[in-house]
Amino acid sequence: MNAMRLTLAEASRNARDVDIAFFSVLGISAVIFLTLFILLVVFTVRYRKGSLARRGPLPRWLTREIEIGWTSGTVFVAIFIFWWFVGGSQILPRAFPGQLEIHVEARQWMWKVQHPDGAREIDSLHIPVDVPIRLVMTSEDVIHSFFVPAFRLKQDVLPTITTELEFTATTPGTFDLFCAEYCGAQHSRMTGQVVVMTAPAYAAWLHQQPHGDSLVRDGEALYAKFGCGACHAPGSQVKAPKLGGLAGQRVMLSGGGQVVADDAYLRRAIQSPRDDIAAGYDPIMPSYATVATAPEVEALVAYVKSLPKEE
Repeated sequence: MNAMRLTLAEASRNARDVDIAFFSVLGISAVIFLTLFILLVVFTVRYRKGSLARRGPLPRWLTREIEIGWTSGTVFVAIFIFWWFVGGSQILPRAFPGQLEIHVEARQWMWKVQHPDGAREIDSLHIPVDVPIRLVMTSEDVIHSFFVPAFRLKQDVLPTITTELEFTATTPGTFDLFCAEYCGAQHSRMTGQVVVMTAPAYAAWLHQQPHGDSLVRDGEALYAKFGCGACHAPGSQVKAPKLGGLAGQRVMLSGGGQVVADDAYLRRAIQSPRDDIAAGYDPIMPSYATVATAPEVEALVAYVKSLPKEE
């Protein structure tokens, strides 16, 4: 009973908005359904075979007003719902400053989690309460889906493509984590838990965990392994963009326009370097889409983001 209560709890900042939107749309649908059902019953009984009801054509004005009114009303409701979901509410995740970035790797049939300081865990995710969380997720094999009912959050986790999920947990406790996409024979066993803790308890938990290398350290090793410094290191003879301080800056493109060097741009620069060529540089960098796995790309991105601005 306690587990069910926690599963149905509104335990994230956007949970109530999702519930209000869901039950509002459910109510609107119920009204439309009942209206049509009542009209169906009334007309079926009134105009049944052998009844004395008039069967002449309706007045033209009545037909026109009903059609225009019904069509206009349903269009207005559809537009309102679209506006509400996309721009008028907090249902869609939004980026917050000071987010705690945690990397999640899905595989048959487990969730692998890595915290910024290198702490790792499997089938569980420990997070502090009231702190914006940003999950960066990839899959090693097939499509999975990260689903926490109490947070009203679900995000597909894809192979070769990185997806992200932003949320803020508001209630300490332990909440169920499921895979919501059929991913193989043991899909039903791909479960876990999200443990929301107070800030001191989370810090103490982190301190007690075994630590591996952080993503930045992993990315540094991969940077050396793939020979990235041969072109991008300071003093290199190859004319290539310098990476120190690049993250978050605006990059002018050779085809005109500009783009912010956010995580998505850095991933594209590694996997599809000819999509957005920096102005003043030749497209000589090879693609690493088939060389680096999705987790390795994330580690490289973390390392590039850590590089200080070159003087």
